[in-house]
Amino acid sequence: MSASLQSQFSTRPISCFSFNADRSQVALSLNDAVIYIFKHTGAGKWAKTDELREHTGKVTGVSWAPKSNQIVSCGADRNAYVWKKNNEGVWKQVMVLIRVQRGAITVKWSPQENKFAIGTAARLISICYYEAVNNWWVCKHIKKPIRSSVLSLSWHPNNILLAAGTSDFKCRVFSTYLKEIEEKPAATSWGKKMSFANLMGEFGVGVGGWIHGCSFSDDGERLAFVGHDSSVSFVQGGMESSIVTRSQFLPFTDCTWISANALVAVGFDCNPMVFNLQGDEFVFSNKCDDTEKKSGGSVLSGRAMFQAMDRMATSTSSETIKTKHKNTILSVARTADGFATAGADGQIIQWNINSLASKFSSMKL
Repeated sequence: MSASLQSQFSTRPISCFSFNADRSQVALSLNDAVIYIFKHTGAGKWAKTDELREHTGKVTGVSWAPKSNQIVSCGADRNAYVWKKNNEGVWKQVMVLIRVQRGAITVKWSPQENKFAIGTAARLISICYYEAVNNWWVCKHIKKPIRSSVLSLSWHPNNILLAAGTSDFKCRVFSTYLKEIEEKPAATSWGKKMSFANLMGEFGVGVGGWIHGCSFSDDGERLAFVGHDSSVSFVQGGMESSIVTRSQFLPFTDCTWISANALVAVGFDCNPMVFNLQGDEFVFSNKCDDTEKKSGGSVLSGRAMFQAMDRMATSTSSETIKTKHKNTILSVARTADGFATAGADGQIIQWNINSLASKFSSMKL
């Protein structure tokens, strides 16, 4: 089995993406106001089946619920929609009242799919749930103590706790308990008080970089987050502060756990990085794309050539981009057998962790 499966969707950046339950379809945005639905036709090839057009600004977030088969999207137009297929197989949208004055940045369905969270540039998080009487989605806001844009979100498996990475250099854990639709939750290692918007933890020293990505582990006991200062941080439920690992790489844009002790971080290096948890801190393990083993590659052209020249501060360049991604990796998502990355090069690459582990003997998953 190959360690990766490459799919080229466009020459434009994939600003956000989300697979359906069996990864036979994917919803994505190409840095514009349209949500494109593609169906897998085999061997890494995809055919476009639908275009969802309702946003009037750039689509910044999309999340496909695996059980209910609903898609939620948000955009720079300060709107969000829930899309569901009708009996004729046509995608129809339902209004979401997110009540914000600035653009939405990211959106994530909760594990039970009875609500979703939207991070915004209005320094708040909208927790949305369905109101059947009016056939729309309404929301409650989490505001304090957020002091800047909410860039990333991750749900705890208990469907109540939510981690949020922000551009005020903090990663926070909040309770999203909604008495309107949920039973009172049990206490966790992150705390006992579960009233809506209660701050369960705040991590980060207040300096460094924007928190572009955060991720709860499968059991919800651990939280990892990455920043624009090329740091990878770890915190466990009950800890008062996070443990930060500074790396030598370019800034990270997103991260996800791939096992109980391994995290994948992606970003401007165009190469997924694996960090292993040793004790209470992350230690760099491997790059997933084995660029050192490649004997050659295509000569740089166009935008890619100028990017390489700028990075090396040279006026001419014969360097080749040897990684599979040819531009910044913008996001990463966990899959059943590994993870998938989407980049500014218009590619989505699916990585198989078992194949990667067998390729790199030192990789610990």
